Amino acid sequence: MTLVACSHGTASEEGRAVVRELVERIAALVPGTAVAQAFVDVEQPEVADVVAESVADGPVVVVPLLLSTGFHTEVDIAGSVRPHALAARAPALGPHPLLVEVLRDRIVEALGGELRPGDHVVLAAAGSSNPKAVIDVEGLLALLGAALPAPVSAGYAAGATPTIAEAVAAARTGGAQRVIAASYVLAPGYFAGLVHRAGADVVTPPLGADARIAEIAAERYRDALATLPV
Repeated sequence: MTLVACSHGTASEEGRAVVRELVERIAALVPGTAVAQAFVDVEQPEVADVVAESVADGPVVVVPLLLSTGFHTEVDIAGSVRPHALAARAPALGPHPLLVEVLRDRIVEALGGELRPGDHVVLAAAGSSNPKAVIDVEGLLALLGAALPAPVSAGYAAGATPTIAEAVAAARTGGAQRVIAASYVLAPGYFAGLVHRAGADVVTPPLGADARIAEIAAERYRDALATLPV
């Protein structure tokens, strides 16, 4: 059995290190399972090649290290498993209650304390032209709003509206005294840079190689594996 941990890929060395650490954490949670890295952009090897090689040794599950459904899950990853009867894809990592816990911790970390009256949190997502991505982000936004003592809204780096900068501006127009951009990205890289440049008063660090994200990935793997003839 093989778990293919498929991330977007990044030119950021720091971002690559974070993803490698996350994959190591995932591997520790699935003993007896081979774990391989794959990518949909920027880096090699490509996910289709890794699946084709791994399926010769038995069932394969591709776990997207992506926070929402989008082009890469529906085209690249779906296409990588389609030719193989013993391969399946798991859904994206979000929405999931554990992601809310990580986001809440990153907000407290960035603020050096708890949220205060007058704060507004913008969930800053990468975005996608696939409408399913917005549905996933809105699902996470609902969970986050129920967990935080402050108004929350969403903004997107690309592919959907409002943009992060527009969401930040709207929060200020609505009376926010301090706007926090909660980076809904896994690791440093292109999209994390866009969040930082969107004009928020405070920007949280990426989610990172958090143990709870590894737990989500392992859960997605086990659920998808159960659909295959093992």
